[in-house]
Amino acid sequence: MGGAEKVLEEIHRSYPGNIYTLMKNEDAIKGTYFSNCTINTSFIQRLPFSKNKYRSYLPLFPMAVEQFNLTGYDLVISSSYAVAKGALTNSNQLHICYCHSPIRYAWDLYHQYLEEANLKKGIKGIIAKSVLHYIRLWDASTINRVDHFIANSNYIARRIKKVYNREATVIYPPVDVDNFSLCVNKEDFYMTASRMVSYKRIDLIVEAFSKMPDKKLIVIGEGPDFNKIKAKAGNNIIMLGYQPYDVLKDHMQRAKAFVFAAEEDFGITPVEAQACGTPVIAFGKGGTLETVKLETGVFFYSQECDSIIKAVDEFESRAHIFDSYVIRANAERFSRQNFVANFKSFIKSKYDEFIQQD
Repeated sequence: MGGAEKVLEEIHRSYPGNIYTLMKNEDAIKGTYFSNCTINTSFIQRLPFSKNKYRSYLPLFPMAVEQFNLTGYDLVISSSYAVAKGALTNSNQLHICYCHSPIRYAWDLYHQYLEEANLKKGIKGIIAKSVLHYIRLWDASTINRVDHFIANSNYIARRIKKVYNREATVIYPPVDVDNFSLCVNKEDFYMTASRMVSYKRIDLIVEAFSKMPDKKLIVIGEGPDFNKIKAKAGNNIIMLGYQPYDVLKDHMQRAKAFVFAAEEDFGITPVEAQACGTPVIAFGKGGTLETVKLETGVFFYSQECDSIIKAVDEFESRAHIFDSYVIRANAERFSRQNFVANFKSFIKSKYDEFIQQD
């Protein structure tokens, strides 16, 4: 249940109807908003080992999304970071796509993906490159199936323009800022929280703080890189692994600053930290440039240990000027209420235009 699912939840609350998705994980949605929704899945759901090995069926994703019969709907809203935007609609239907990103591993992260997956050479490499080439061709061929694009940040709007040559309206994702309480009294520790995967660059944060033994860092999260990252941690770093939501919030509220080193399309956790009145030390690329201001945090512009260390030093020299109330106010720009109002307004205007054309 990540950021894309939170967006889908708010969209569905505003426009209740049937949900169509390649597959669903019953365990993951149990007890959530989606447990009472009508969810239609594709044939991918019924393939062997699809629960854990669904990525292996990537070549079938385009065919799977095209099998959904959506002819009974006059409005189709897709929430897409892979193939959802390629759903088949006709000229009597309005298709609006909330695009989290053009398919990252097929476009701008193509070479990085092949390198990290060790697929640059050999038979497996040839197969992977062929599949991703096919995905790019299919993705490009489906651009005009979408009538209007919405991007989750200006950063993604530029990527949509580059890859699809289409304009996109920016509507920032909903962040449940009301669920985070402002805390003025900060304690003497830094924190970061994330799933432990390579592109989140938690390893870089841990390495940097290991070189600053006088500064305490608390790390929350689990994932495939957890043990590798823990091996790099000095005595001043506490690796808490997975923690319940309330524990995460408690640390966010009390932390001196939240450290964020990933290049994200939007990045929800830095906004959640700011909702607590907590300043952010962030990598200055991607969505954080739109969610963090000079009044609410400090940027570093290179994903290197020395850059983080310099940013921490800069933060400490400016720590006294950060105002928790100003930081909280910045986070409120990304509230669920603002998302719903902006999204409904956009849908209504485009739907009214569509109806008038008939």
